[in-house]
Amino acid sequence: MSTEPTRDLAALVTAARSGDPEAQDALVSAYLPLVYNVVGRALNGSVDVDDVVQETMLRALDALGGLRTAESFRSWLVAIAMNQVRAHWHDRQAAPGGVEEAEELADPGADFVDLTMVRLQLSGQRQETARATRWLEPDDRGLLSLWWLECAGQLTRAEVAAALELSPQHAAVRVQRMKAQLEAARVVVRALDARPRCEELHGLLASWDGRPSALWRKRIARHARGCVRCSGLWSGLMPAEGLLAGLALVAAAPALLDRVLSAADGMAPVGSASAVNASGGHSGA
Repeated sequence: MSTEPTRDLAALVTAARSGDPEAQDALVSAYLPLVYNVVGRALNGSVDVDDVVQETMLRALDALGGLRTAESFRSWLVAIAMNQVRAHWHDRQAAPGGVEEAEELADPGADFVDLTMVRLQLSGQRQETARATRWLEPDDRGLLSLWWLECAGQLTRAEVAAALELSPQHAAVRVQRMKAQLEAARVVVRALDARPRCEELHGLLASWDGRPSALWRKRIARHARGCVRCSGLWSGLMPAEGLLAGLALVAAAPALLDRVLSAADGMAPVGSASAVNASGGHSGA
């Protein structure tokens, strides 16, 4: 990355931290798309995506006075977003009904996979990769949301590791494991799309409710490895990082930016006694 954007970011963060309302609004406007993509992909289909994005931005503004270096703002902000994602899943799982209730709350109109395919006009293996993300476990979707942005050139590996509060080496191991699950999920998408569908697979799916899940990803991928007809689906998979390289961010609705800016206007000034370390202990390098 060039040094010019780094200098611009440092100046903007410094001004926002000093209480400049225009700088604070500019910081929100500049980084809300990044947070929206992190949260949206990690919580695909949840009706709470906009709420989690708003809470992330407000917590970041409130805690801005505790950020040690302006240059670490981006990884610090993404760490806050990931903590909010984890808190959302914890609250859903702890509530009566747990995961089942969360699935019932999924809003087809808010499906981030569909938004990604439509707004970025994905096709072929790029679309296949986006659809495959529905089959990942929540933890892997959270990691994928960061890795996707790394592949797209929006985050560095160091920023991904810092946001996860892991060493770069540990982050690399986590990414490799997630990529293996994503590859299996891509084969699952291919197997389900095949026409005519494999008869043996058709029988296996007799009890499937039609919703992507880790359990059915494992079952279908296991079938595809052992089936003479479906084993060929593992061939020709282009590396996902190449498919995602250079992809743009999915744009957030203008109404979300307006909502966050309005909420920010009603907050206590940055650096006031109310400010807290919102990132769960990650205060920047």
